[in-house]
Amino acid sequence: MDWKDLLARWRELDVTLFTLGGVPLTVSSVLKLLFLLILVWWLAGWLRRWIVDHAMARTHLDLGTRQAVGSIVRYTVLVAGFALVLQNAGLNLSALGVLAGAVGVGVGFGLQNVVSNFISGLIITLERPIKVGDRVEVGGIEGTVQEIGARRTTVITNDRMAILVPNQRFILDNVVNQVYEETPIRLRIAVQVQSGTDHELMRRLLCEAADEHPQVLKQPAPEALITALGGPATAYELAVWHEARGPRRQQLASQLAFIVGRKLRENEIKGA
Repeated sequence: MDWKDLLARWRELDVTLFTLGGVPLTVSSVLKLLFLLILVWWLAGWLRRWIVDHAMARTHLDLGTRQAVGSIVRYTVLVAGFALVLQNAGLNLSALGVLAGAVGVGVGFGLQNVVSNFISGLIITLERPIKVGDRVEVGGIEGTVQEIGARRTTVITNDRMAILVPNQRFILDNVVNQVYEETPIRLRIAVQVQSGTDHELMRRLLCEAADEHPQVLKQPAPEALITALGGPATAYELAVWHEARGPRRQQLASQLAFIVGRKLRENEIKGA
């Protein structure tokens, strides 16, 4: 069987599957359309990676900014590419109104969350309330932002667990971003001792404990505060400042608590 026979056989199999917008779609045209759409999808992803990892890698921009630019370029290529492919196939985009209506019905039956998360992802990409590498807390989840996707944001916790957080949570919920302004932030350690303990001694011991930790900033200086006076116990608070992108707060709080506990034992001060 030569190529002419194969071509004739293919033409026999190349039947019209359905008509969309007045344009008959055959087996070959559908396969061609699918191939071009997949090619556009791959090209958009490759272009995003190239921009983030190569084109902008040597600039002064941080990883979060590079990924935001890459995502915007990817979405632009996808929208423009899909439109060109559909028009090249002879489809009138205005004739797809029926399909858009069907999608609208689907949104009403459960896809609204997908659309909401996608729009939230665009808002996060453009406004950048959070960036890749930021230390955030949302809905009781605390960790470092690893990736901001179209539908969800990946947050890595202290236990190296990846939590996939829907993007709309970062728009609707209260979000704590420890490195938003790139300025030092304050950590507070609560300490309770028996009443009658010398206040000046406690202030000195707490400040000495803060000075012993290398990641506690000297300026602004640490403070020892009395938060509750009277009764069987006196409550103190050690307030220290540290770099936003420095140690994790949980680890720093634990290390300072160990130092404070050692100081209290060395001076025979009993906790309450």
